[in-house]
Amino acid sequence: MPAIPTKHYATELERQLRGLLGHEQIVTQAYGRHLLIKRLDDEEPTVVARLTDLGRNSYSAAFRSHTGRWEPLPGTGSLDEMSELVVTLLQPYLQPDNY
Repeated sequence: MPAIPTKHYATELERQLRGLLGHEQIVTQAYGRHLLIKRLDDEEPTVVARLTDLGRNSYSAAFRSHTGRWEPLPGTGSLDEMSELVVTLLQPYLQPDNY
């Protein structure tokens, strides 16, 4: 899997999430076929969720539970659709601690 497109999608996802959430305390990282979604806290970024590339502009989403396990979120869709789904379902977890 080429690194440049994955990095491009991570950057696009970060832009979308920041716009939907209304703050800059979110960063994304390409990690294999996943796009990690991290909340910036006072110490180090906390991984909250991830999107997994299913191919053909389709993604699934998962939430990182307090146990560290990945819990799937419902549905699949485009990057745009999944960024909206993640914000809708996980907005409280995506707010910075000092917000």
